[in-house]
Amino acid sequence: MGIGQIENQRIWGDLQAEDPRTPPSRIVNVSSVPMRSPFRYPGGKTWLVPIIRKWLRSIPETPAELIEPFAGGGIIGLTAAFERLANHVTLVEIDKDVAAVWRVILSSDATWLANKILAFHPSKETVDTLLQQPPSSLREHAFTTLVQNRVNRGGILAPGAGRIKNGDGGKGMASRWYPETLKNRILEINAIHNRLEFIQGDGMQVLRGNAHRKDVVFFIDPPYTAAGKKAGLRLYRHSNIDHEALFKAAKNIEGDFLITYDDTEEIQNLVQTHGFQSVRIPMKSNHHAEMEEILIGRDLSWITRSC
Repeated sequence: MGIGQIENQRIWGDLQAEDPRTPPSRIVNVSSVPMRSPFRYPGGKTWLVPIIRKWLRSIPETPAELIEPFAGGGIIGLTAAFERLANHVTLVEIDKDVAAVWRVILSSDATWLANKILAFHPSKETVDTLLQQPPSSLREHAFTTLVQNRVNRGGILAPGAGRIKNGDGGKGMASRWYPETLKNRILEINAIHNRLEFIQGDGMQVLRGNAHRKDVVFFIDPPYTAAGKKAGLRLYRHSNIDHEALFKAAKNIEGDFLITYDDTEEIQNLVQTHGFQSVRIPMKSNHHAEMEEILIGRDLSWITRSC
């Protein structure tokens, strides 16, 4: 039995309860999950990876494609591609800055981007100089975005985000800048680019356009009802979506899907209205606060099966 399978048993061992919405008592240790994404991303789903593995392995035939309509940092799609949990993975993201990074990483400019990161030393002066001039090319746009993602508080890319000041150990803006790690992640992703596709566009349109395909599964992680803003600061440039329309679109999916959301009355009402199932999942926020999100699907019976 592999490490991922053992971890799944640990996570879901406490789900053998009468109430299907009872959460597991253990929170996933994200240090046990391979870090694939080049982004620091608010709302990232690294903690959900062991659960996603169990879901995809429960499907009788390996899905022909996994589509992530709101990709962001793309950790779920990347995991599925690296671990061959789906034959092909499509990441969709509407944000132009995030899109620039994915487009470059999956292109012949990935090596340029990796080397540019190795040569850059973030400080107030170098970051100010970089951001004072608009990018002259797509690859420069990708580089600028990754710098902002690493020097902004919480990795927030939306307008108004503040920058790291002191950082860990007084390292200031360099405290989240790991050039070797970023280089390796970028080149590793590029090495499997034939298993990945990126679409810059509206995730809802892509979802609706592929809902009829029975060989496709969807991992849907939309901007949440409550988490799109934090302390008056918008976390994402595109944080407003029609949640009811998303549930209606999910109802038409012929294959399987999983949706993650914040646990609110509005979302629970939508779950019930559309006849879906949900379960609460414990996790930790970027600030190590223990929280619960909900996992939504048509049939979550795989959750309580042994590996």
